[in-house]
Amino acid sequence: MLTIPETDLVVHPLCLGGNVFGWTADEKQSHDVLNAYASHGGNFIDTADVYSEWKPGNKGGESETIIGTWLKSQDRSKFVIATKVAKLSTRPGLRPENIIAACNDSLRRLQTDYIDIYYSHHDDAEVPMAETLGAYAQLISEGKVRHIAASQHTGARLQEALNISKEQGLPQYIALQDHYNLMERNPFESEQQDVLATNNLSALPFYSLARGFLSGKYRPGVTVDSVRADGVKEYQTDKGWAVVAALDEIAKAHNSSVSAIALAWLRSNPQVSTPIASARTVEQLIEIIEVVHLSEYEIMKLNSASA
Repeated sequence: MLTIPETDLVVHPLCLGGNVFGWTADEKQSHDVLNAYASHGGNFIDTADVYSEWKPGNKGGESETIIGTWLKSQDRSKFVIATKVAKLSTRPGLRPENIIAACNDSLRRLQTDYIDIYYSHHDDAEVPMAETLGAYAQLISEGKVRHIAASQHTGARLQEALNISKEQGLPQYIALQDHYNLMERNPFESEQQDVLATNNLSALPFYSLARGFLSGKYRPGVTVDSVRADGVKEYQTDKGWAVVAALDEIAKAHNSSVSAIALAWLRSNPQVSTPIASARTVEQLIEIIEVVHLSEYEIMKLNSASA
């Protein structure tokens, strides 16, 4: 377990992503995965109000609802729940009135009184940051939100938000959630990482397994039956296969899964607190739950393959 910097939140080294709940995993499958995660000591669950509005017939909030029905049977105090606002088509953006309404909607679906980490799901340049942060201040004062964080903000915009928080005595973002993995190293390494280091904040990367490409199931000449298969075609290059080969070799040395090694590489970055990865089945959960520690040579090997 580890403590997220600038918070009192003690979390498992794997944050379980809820984006598949209500999309490729129905309620029972989702509850099975959540039970398996908890049985391995997992306590950190990430979702968003927009999950999974993109599935035909859905309207958004399905993931939160599924997590809420599960959470009702658990000891709420043992879990750290993160959700997000700004991307749901019926609750778009970061205007104060929208944040307040969306938060109340999320609390109702999650069947809880408070959200541990509430994210601005993307930057909203049309709304003054002080207004957005002021809405979060209200939610925190009401006990509905414990901490706030940013998702998909540039390093410059994150620093701007942190400066406004300091100058105006408003709540401060405690982490950044953005796209980062062995196949997608920038803009995180080029411009976000330094801002986090300067402010003693951490990253919680999403797409940690590059939409499943780093799970080991994608191989040269192999056709994978997955709703995400089209999304990983760009990785099926000489570089991509070199990364998979390096992961294979290291996974064998640790008697572990390719997924666990890809997640271990993320954790080796001092600016990363906890990578986020999702699982549609209990079998997939088992592949990502193990926490592996890599040697400097193994990190260097993966850095070289993915450069």
